Amino acid sequence: MPELAFFTNQELIDELVRRQTFLGVVVQSEDEHRDPDWRGDKYFRIHFNNKNLKPAQASRLLDVIADHMDRHVS
Repeated sequence: MPELAFFTNQELIDELVRRQTFLGVVVQSEDEHRDPDWRGDKYFRIHFNNKNLKPAQASRLLDVIADHMDRHVS
């Protein structure tokens, strides 16, 4: 039986983003978000593999996602 391993969120993000097959972005809250209510301003970090995506391409991908969410998520 394989041993259970624990990793931090940052270690998991780093592993995902460094993979050559990863073509996307990870949006990470700068602070812990444990309260179900959204209060005040929130700040986020965007992670992407800059060997697979240029910053402008990552930005465009986020724009496409935001547009899709505006049209399809209620």
